[in-house]
Amino acid sequence: MPRLLGISGSLRAGSYNTALLHACRELLPAGSTLELADLGAVPLYNEDVRTVGYPPPVQQLRELIAQADGVLIATPEYNYSVPGVLKNAIDWASRPPDQPFEQKPVAIMGASPSGLGTARAQYHLRQCFVFLDSCVLNRPEVMIPKAHERFDASGKLSDEPTRKQVAKQLEAFVTWIARLR
Repeated sequence: MPRLLGISGSLRAGSYNTALLHACRELLPAGSTLELADLGAVPLYNEDVRTVGYPPPVQQLRELIAQADGVLIATPEYNYSVPGVLKNAIDWASRPPDQPFEQKPVAIMGASPSGLGTARAQYHLRQCFVFLDSCVLNRPEVMIPKAHERFDASGKLSDEPTRKQVAKQLEAFVTWIARLR
């Protein structure tokens, strides 16, 4: 079964998207694992720094992506798009040589208090991954609207229909990874 890497597009301690990744650990198909990357120490992208060498947090992120069988991204939506912290991490990780997203299975999900549940951010992310030649899972999509109604006070994904949708995507992702191998 696959080793997945989870990346949250939010650094906020009470992030719905980080909580969503924690819920994924409970909902993964048997035998699968999910490690979470921490983007908190990834510096702002600077080509001058990159030409000298990858900063350690960036090198670690690149290695985690390369070693994973698939990458699961949970993103909020900021100003109709991808959060800067997530885009920055993707920009760092995707620099040559040995760009680790190439042919990497990727699944995208997201939670937001808004009524659209991160739809626009997810579509922008898909555009990035087309360029990076990643293998993005098309369906089922997980766009959780009104996240404040779907997670309890402790941050647990408590809405049963949403849990089933997330489990359905995870099952499809594991199948997608096996199909691509």
